[in-house]
Amino acid sequence: MGFLLGKFCDIGFEDLRVDETVSKVSIVGVGMRSHTGVAQTMFQALSEKGINIQVISTSEIKISVLIDEADTELAVRALHAAYGLDKIGA
Repeated sequence: MGFLLGKFCDIGFEDLRVDETVSKVSIVGVGMRSHTGVAQTMFQALSEKGINIQVISTSEIKISVLIDEADTELAVRALHAAYGLDKIGA
């Protein structure tokens, strides 16, 4: 954070806030480029569990969300179930 504060004049931001009560959860895979509905599945799975998405970040092969830290385990379990990963090795 100190680095960014030192860049205030160069960047020109108004305020800088840190929230240490969030978690980043991501889904990653090269197949995301060719398979439709991957994002919809993620967002629906989180929504069905009542998990609020605070921030969404995407690339060609990754979708990341920031959620409340207290929802991390629930989110991971919901996503594993949504993509059928909870059945692997079972």
